[in-house]
Amino acid sequence: MTDVEWARVRPLLPVPGWMRGRGGQPEAYCHRAILDAIRYLVDNGIKWRATPVDFPPWDRVYAFFRRWRDHGLVKEFHDRLRARVREKLGRDTEPTAGVIDSQSVKADAVVGTDSRGYDGGKQINGRKRHVVVDTLGLLLGVMVTAADVGDHTVAQVLLARVAAAHHRLALVWADGGYTDSLAEHCLAAFAVVLAIVKRSDDMSGFVVLPKRWIVERLFAHLMRSRRLARDYERRTASAEAMTMVMSRRLAGPHRGRA
Repeated sequence: MTDVEWARVRPLLPVPGWMRGRGGQPEAYCHRAILDAIRYLVDNGIKWRATPVDFPPWDRVYAFFRRWRDHGLVKEFHDRLRARVREKLGRDTEPTAGVIDSQSVKADAVVGTDSRGYDGGKQINGRKRHVVVDTLGLLLGVMVTAADVGDHTVAQVLLARVAAAHHRLALVWADGGYTDSLAEHCLAAFAVVLAIVKRSDDMSGFVVLPKRWIVERLFAHLMRSRRLARDYERRTASAEAMTMVMSRRLAGPHRGRA
Protein backbone atom coordinates (compact mmCIF):
# COMPACT_ATOMS: atom_id res chain seq x y z
CA MET A 1 0.00 0.00 0.00
CA THR A 2 1.06 3.55 -0.61
CA ASP A 3 1.25 5.99 2.29
CA VAL A 4 -2.02 7.54 1.10
CA GLU A 5 -3.76 4.15 1.08
CA TRP A 6 -2.44 3.27 4.51
CA ALA A 7 -3.59 6.60 5.95
CA ARG A 8 -7.14 5.76 4.79
CA VAL A 9 -7.05 2.12 5.79
CA ARG A 10 -5.46 2.32 9.23
CA PRO A 11 -8.37 3.98 11.09
CA LEU A 12 -10.74 1.31 9.75
CA LEU A 13 -8.78 -1.70 11.01
CA PRO A 14 -10.32 -3.75 13.86
CA VAL A 15 -8.60 -2.89 17.14
CA PRO A 16 -6.58 -5.82 18.62
CA GLY A 17 -7.79 -7.16 21.96
CA TRP A 18 -4.60 -6.28 23.83
CA MET A 19 -5.12 -2.60 22.92
CA ARG A 20 -8.61 -2.73 24.46
CA GLY A 21 -7.43 -4.18 27.75
CA ARG A 22 -8.60 -7.70 26.97
CA GLY A 23 -5.24 -9.31 27.61
CA GLY A 24 -2.83 -11.05 25.29
CA GLN A 25 0.54 -9.99 23.97
CA PRO A 26 1.14 -7.15 21.50
CA GLU A 27 1.50 -8.32 17.91
CA ALA A 28 5.07 -8.50 16.67
CA TYR A 29 4.48 -7.31 13.10
CA CYS A 30 2.94 -4.21 11.58
CA HIS A 31 -0.56 -4.70 10.15
CA ARG A 32 0.46 -2.79 7.05
CA ALA A 33 3.18 -5.32 6.21
CA ILE A 34 0.88 -8.26 6.88
CA LEU A 35 -1.93 -6.85 4.72
CA ASP A 36 0.55 -6.21 1.93
CA ALA A 37 1.74 -9.82 2.19
CA ILE A 38 -1.82 -11.19 1.94
CA ARG A 39 -2.61 -8.99 -1.06
CA TYR A 40 0.66 -10.05 -2.70
CA LEU A 41 -0.20 -13.72 -2.19
CA VAL A 42 -3.70 -13.39 -3.68
CA ASP A 43 -2.58 -11.21 -6.58
CA ASN A 44 0.37 -13.40 -7.59
CA GLY A 45 -1.10 -16.80 -6.75
CA ILE A 46 1.83 -18.03 -4.66
CA LYS A 47 1.81 -20.56 -1.83
CA TRP A 48 1.89 -19.33 1.74
CA ARG A 49 5.36 -20.80 2.22
CA ALA A 50 6.59 -18.91 -0.86
CA THR A 51 5.92 -15.48 0.67
CA PRO A 52 8.98 -13.30 -0.09
CA VAL A 53 11.37 -12.50 2.75
CA ASP A 54 10.51 -8.81 2.37
CA PHE A 55 7.31 -9.59 4.29
CA PRO A 56 6.85 -11.04 7.80
CA PRO A 57 7.32 -14.84 8.13
CA TRP A 58 4.72 -16.77 6.16
CA ASP A 59 3.38 -18.63 9.21
CA ARG A 60 2.70 -15.33 11.01
CA VAL A 61 0.95 -13.93 7.93
CA TYR A 62 -1.18 -17.06 7.61
CA ALA A 63 -2.01 -17.03 11.34
CA PHE A 64 -3.18 -13.42 10.97
CA PHE A 65 -5.33 -14.30 7.93
CA ARG A 66 -6.77 -17.38 9.64
CA ARG A 67 -7.68 -15.42 12.78
CA TRP A 68 -9.38 -12.69 10.76
CA ARG A 69 -11.23 -15.28 8.64
CA ASP A 70 -12.51 -17.30 11.60
CA HIS A 71 -13.65 -14.26 13.59
CA GLY A 72 -15.34 -12.47 10.69
CA LEU A 73 -12.83 -9.61 10.73
CA VAL A 74 -12.17 -9.80 6.98
CA LYS A 75 -15.85 -9.01 6.35
CA GLU A 76 -15.91 -6.33 9.05
CA PHE A 77 -12.88 -4.58 7.56
CA HIS A 78 -14.29 -4.90 4.04
CA ASP A 79 -17.68 -3.48 5.07
CA ARG A 80 -16.04 -0.47 6.70
CA LEU A 81 -14.04 0.24 3.56
CA ARG A 82 -17.12 -0.10 1.35
CA ALA A 83 -19.06 2.33 3.51
CA ARG A 84 -16.19 4.82 3.35
CA VAL A 85 -15.97 4.56 -0.45
CA ARG A 86 -19.74 5.04 -0.88
CA GLU A 87 -19.67 8.04 1.44
CA LYS A 88 -16.76 9.59 -0.46
CA LEU A 89 -18.65 9.20 -3.73
CA GLY A 90 -21.69 10.99 -2.33
CA ARG A 91 -23.78 7.88 -1.73
CA ASP A 92 -25.50 6.74 1.43
CA THR A 93 -23.44 4.17 3.30
CA GLU A 94 -26.30 1.66 3.01
CA PRO A 95 -27.26 0.58 -0.53
CA THR A 96 -30.86 0.34 -1.74
CA ALA A 97 -30.18 -1.73 -4.89
CA GLY A 98 -27.82 -4.51 -5.92
CA VAL A 99 -26.99 -7.14 -8.52
CA ILE A 100 -26.61 -10.90 -7.97
CA ASP A 101 -24.76 -13.41 -10.14
CA SER A 102 -22.44 -16.42 -9.96
CA GLN A 103 -19.12 -17.46 -11.48
CA SER A 104 -17.80 -21.01 -11.85
CA VAL A 105 -14.03 -21.57 -11.57
CA LYS A 106 -11.90 -24.68 -11.82
CA ALA A 107 -10.71 -26.16 -8.53
CA ASP A 108 -7.21 -27.34 -7.71
CA ALA A 109 -6.48 -30.90 -6.62
CA VAL A 110 -6.37 -29.83 -2.95
CA VAL A 111 -10.10 -29.04 -3.04
CA GLY A 112 -11.99 -31.99 -1.60
CA THR A 113 -14.92 -33.75 -3.25
CA ASP A 114 -17.23 -32.49 -0.50
CA SER A 115 -16.98 -28.90 -1.76
CA ARG A 116 -16.52 -29.31 -5.50
CA GLY A 117 -18.81 -30.33 -8.33
CA TYR A 118 -19.38 -30.20 -12.08
CA ASP A 119 -21.17 -27.25 -13.67
CA GLY A 120 -22.72 -28.77 -16.78
CA GLY A 121 -23.60 -25.42 -18.31
CA LYS A 122 -20.08 -24.02 -18.10
CA GLN A 123 -18.42 -27.47 -18.27
CA ILE A 124 -16.27 -26.67 -15.25
CA ASN A 125 -15.28 -29.03 -12.46
CA GLY A 126 -14.73 -26.93 -9.37
CA ARG A 127 -16.48 -24.32 -7.29
CA LYS A 128 -18.88 -21.46 -7.85
CA ARG A 129 -18.74 -17.92 -6.43
CA HIS A 130 -22.12 -16.36 -5.73
CA VAL A 131 -21.92 -12.61 -5.14
CA VAL A 132 -24.17 -9.62 -4.56
CA VAL A 133 -22.79 -6.17 -5.39
CA ASP A 134 -24.20 -2.66 -5.11
CA THR A 135 -24.68 -0.39 -8.14
CA LEU A 136 -21.06 0.76 -7.85
CA GLY A 137 -19.78 -2.80 -8.10
CA LEU A 138 -18.80 -2.98 -4.41
CA LEU A 139 -19.23 -6.38 -2.82
CA LEU A 140 -22.17 -6.81 -0.43
CA GLY A 141 -22.03 -10.57 0.07
CA VAL A 142 -20.27 -13.69 -1.22
CA MET A 143 -20.80 -17.44 -0.89
CA VAL A 144 -18.60 -20.17 -2.35
CA THR A 145 -20.16 -23.56 -3.07
CA ALA A 146 -19.58 -26.59 -5.24
CA ALA A 147 -20.07 -25.74 -8.90
CA ASP A 148 -23.04 -28.08 -9.25
CA VAL A 149 -25.14 -26.21 -6.67
CA GLY A 150 -27.94 -24.26 -8.35
CA ASP A 151 -28.03 -20.47 -8.31
CA HIS A 152 -31.65 -20.52 -7.15
CA THR A 153 -30.79 -22.55 -4.03
CA VAL A 154 -27.84 -20.42 -2.96
CA ALA A 155 -29.57 -17.13 -3.76
CA GLN A 156 -32.19 -17.74 -1.08
CA VAL A 157 -29.49 -18.02 1.59
CA LEU A 158 -27.20 -15.29 0.24
CA LEU A 159 -29.96 -12.73 -0.27
CA ALA A 160 -31.26 -13.46 3.23
CA ARG A 161 -27.84 -12.61 4.65
CA VAL A 162 -27.44 -9.49 2.55
CA ALA A 163 -30.96 -8.24 3.29
CA ALA A 164 -30.41 -8.78 7.03
CA ALA A 165 -27.16 -6.81 6.94
CA HIS A 166 -28.49 -4.02 4.69
CA HIS A 167 -32.01 -3.14 5.76
CA ARG A 168 -32.49 -0.48 3.07
CA LEU A 169 -31.95 -2.97 0.23
CA ALA A 170 -35.15 -2.99 -1.84
CA LEU A 171 -34.18 -4.04 -5.38
CA VAL A 172 -31.82 -6.68 -6.79
CA TRP A 173 -31.21 -7.33 -10.49
CA ALA A 174 -30.45 -10.86 -11.72
CA ASP A 175 -30.17 -12.87 -14.92
CA GLY A 176 -32.56 -15.48 -16.28
CA GLY A 177 -31.02 -18.24 -14.18
CA TYR A 178 -32.90 -16.93 -11.16
CA THR A 179 -36.47 -18.11 -11.58
CA ASP A 180 -39.77 -16.35 -10.94
CA SER A 181 -40.40 -18.46 -7.84
CA LEU A 182 -37.28 -16.96 -6.29
CA ALA A 183 -38.61 -13.48 -7.00
CA GLU A 184 -41.82 -14.35 -5.14
CA HIS A 185 -39.80 -15.74 -2.22
CA CYS A 186 -37.60 -12.63 -1.97
CA LEU A 187 -40.58 -10.31 -1.99
CA ALA A 188 -42.42 -12.28 0.67
CA ALA A 189 -39.46 -13.11 2.94
CA PHE A 190 -37.16 -10.07 2.63
CA ALA A 191 -39.36 -7.38 1.01
CA VAL A 192 -36.81 -7.27 -1.81
CA VAL A 193 -37.86 -7.00 -5.45
CA LEU A 194 -35.88 -9.38 -7.69
CA ALA A 195 -35.87 -7.94 -11.23
CA ILE A 196 -34.81 -10.33 -14.01
CA VAL A 197 -32.73 -8.76 -16.79
CA LYS A 198 -33.04 -11.11 -19.76
CA ARG A 199 -31.18 -11.21 -23.04
CA SER A 200 -33.42 -10.59 -26.06
CA ASP A 201 -33.83 -13.42 -28.56
CA ASP A 202 -32.75 -11.19 -31.47
CA MET A 203 -29.38 -10.36 -29.86
CA SER A 204 -26.26 -11.92 -31.37
CA GLY A 205 -22.69 -11.87 -30.10
CA PHE A 206 -21.54 -9.98 -27.04
CA VAL A 207 -24.00 -7.39 -25.75
CA VAL A 208 -23.67 -5.30 -22.60
CA LEU A 209 -26.87 -5.85 -20.61
CA PRO A 210 -28.23 -3.18 -18.25
CA LYS A 211 -27.13 -3.60 -14.61
CA ARG A 212 -25.72 -7.08 -15.19
CA TRP A 213 -22.50 -5.60 -16.53
CA ILE A 214 -21.75 -4.26 -13.05
CA VAL A 215 -21.28 -7.68 -11.47
CA GLU A 216 -19.64 -9.08 -14.63
CA ARG A 217 -17.00 -6.36 -14.33
CA LEU A 218 -16.22 -7.52 -10.79
CA PHE A 219 -15.82 -11.12 -12.00
CA ALA A 220 -13.46 -9.96 -14.74
CA HIS A 221 -11.32 -8.10 -12.22
CA LEU A 222 -11.23 -11.06 -9.84
CA MET A 223 -9.94 -13.33 -12.61
CA ARG A 224 -6.91 -11.07 -13.00
CA SER A 225 -5.71 -12.30 -9.59
CA ARG A 226 -3.87 -15.59 -9.99
CA ARG A 227 -5.06 -16.96 -6.67
CA LEU A 228 -8.67 -16.43 -7.79
CA ALA A 229 -8.35 -17.56 -11.41
CA ARG A 230 -8.52 -21.09 -9.98
CA ASP A 231 -9.78 -22.13 -6.54
CA TYR A 232 -6.83 -23.32 -4.43
CA GLU A 233 -8.48 -23.13 -1.00
CA ARG A 234 -9.28 -26.23 1.03
CA ARG A 235 -12.05 -24.39 2.87
CA THR A 236 -14.82 -22.38 1.25
CA ALA A 237 -14.45 -19.82 4.06
CA SER A 238 -10.91 -19.11 2.87
CA ALA A 239 -12.11 -18.74 -0.72
CA GLU A 240 -14.74 -16.24 0.41
CA ALA A 241 -12.17 -14.27 2.40
CA MET A 242 -9.79 -14.20 -0.57
CA THR A 243 -12.59 -12.80 -2.73
CA MET A 244 -13.20 -10.01 -0.23
CA VAL A 245 -9.49 -9.19 -0.07
CA MET A 246 -9.28 -8.53 -3.81
CA SER A 247 -12.76 -7.08 -4.36
CA ARG A 248 -11.83 -4.25 -2.02
CA ARG A 249 -9.50 -2.73 -4.59
CA LEU A 250 -10.76 -4.28 -7.84
CA ALA A 251 -14.43 -3.32 -7.87
CA GLY A 252 -13.86 -0.59 -10.45
CA PRO A 253 -11.62 2.21 -11.59
CA HIS A 254 -13.94 4.83 -10.10
CA ARG A 255 -12.91 3.76 -6.62
CA GLY A 256 -9.46 5.26 -6.90
CA ARG A 257 -6.98 4.12 -4.27
CA ALA A 258 -9.44 3.95 -1.42
